[in-house]
Amino acid sequence: MSAAPEERDNDTQSDERDDGDFSDMLSEMRILLPGAQMLSAFLIILPFNGGFAKIVHLEKLLFLATFLFSLASLVLLSAPAIQHRLLRPLKDRARFKRIATRQIVAGAFALAIALVLGTDLVMSEVFGATVGMAVAAVMGLLIVCAWWLMPVYLKRRL
Repeated sequence: MSAAPEERDNDTQSDERDDGDFSDMLSEMRILLPGAQMLSAFLIILPFNGGFAKIVHLEKLLFLATFLFSLASLVLLSAPAIQHRLLRPLKDRARFKRIATRQIVAGAFALAIALVLGTDLVMSEVFGATVGMAVAAVMGLLIVCAWWLMPVYLKRRL
């Protein structure tokens, strides 16, 4: 027995919405990835600059943490696209989207930490440790407000 026309229309609309959500997710990754790539590229070349050897041990540890978080963000943000390609055709699209969403959020979190640490690294080198930590704190607050708190606020209001 086939489904009623309304049920088929609802199923079709649901599938289209799911595909739209999936397309939105891929577009969101395309926005985050270049930032993570640029930060990682900057960090990759940093040790090869002549002045890098002169920075203190604590700054080298800060660099290492920044670099690792930046690379982690690249891996997590690109993982859903690679997994999608390898798993085609998807057998459980809804489950894949839930897992991919978690990876994207984890990648954004790693990118946020890398941006804060990178801000501290740069500002500390230019203006000193106190200014570096203050500006990094402001950057962290901006990220928390724009990336995490604003969506919660909007979700409740919309």
